[in-house]
Amino acid sequence: MRGTVAVLRAAMRDATARRAAFWWQISVMVANDLIWVLFWMIFFTRVPSVRGWDSEKVLLLFAVLTTGSGLALGILANCRRIPVLVREGALDEVLTLPVSPLRHLLVSRVDTVNLGDTVFGVVLFLAVGRPTPLRAAVFVAGVLLSTALLASFLVLIGCAVFVTGDGESSGLGTHAILVLSSYPADIFQGATKMLLYTVVPAGFVASVPARLIDRPDLTDAAALVLITGIFAALAWTAFTLGLHRYASGSGWRRS
Repeated sequence: MRGTVAVLRAAMRDATARRAAFWWQISVMVANDLIWVLFWMIFFTRVPSVRGWDSEKVLLLFAVLTTGSGLALGILANCRRIPVLVREGALDEVLTLPVSPLRHLLVSRVDTVNLGDTVFGVVLFLAVGRPTPLRAAVFVAGVLLSTALLASFLVLIGCAVFVTGDGESSGLGTHAILVLSSYPADIFQGATKMLLYTVVPAGFVASVPARLIDRPDLTDAAALVLITGIFAALAWTAFTLGLHRYASGSGWRRS
């Protein structure tokens, strides 16, 4: 674990080496997030609520999503780059190190621009989330679980590259879960809603944590922890099995 912290610290130093560029990229992402908030504010001036979600609850959802996705795509930036790393043979050097390959990969690169999401999400929660010690604690716990779930899902779909040799499914999966997570899961019905709580767990990335902050519920909390654990285990297993294929037959990439 000490080695992982050291790698993450080095990645952060590299990302912040050019301070002007670092803060510019964060500012650009914050401006982008403000536009999305403006959209929802305009929407709710015309529609009071949608299936129980009003402006305050949706902004709370957006605070969770931006904070969690900012951590997953910023601090754990390589979670969505598994196909690229495999195709370029970048795993070779990691496999020679006495560390957990997946854990090392996840913290070895920081994507500065996505850290703007995290900054924005925290500020948004402080501004509209009516923070109390309990709500703040649930927000932090929900964001950490959201981060772990999103990163695990992206690693899982990225591991398809070990079989297919391309990363198209990873790009589509990343776009799908981020877009679907930005809407309250309750506005969907039937098979689509089932999909958001199972195969593409977008409902657990933001909607469930936001509900827990507003109204703590043991069943929702247990479901969030369970689904996060399941996807983390699946991602770890898929990557580990993929490494066996990569180590024994990575020559397919160069043939």
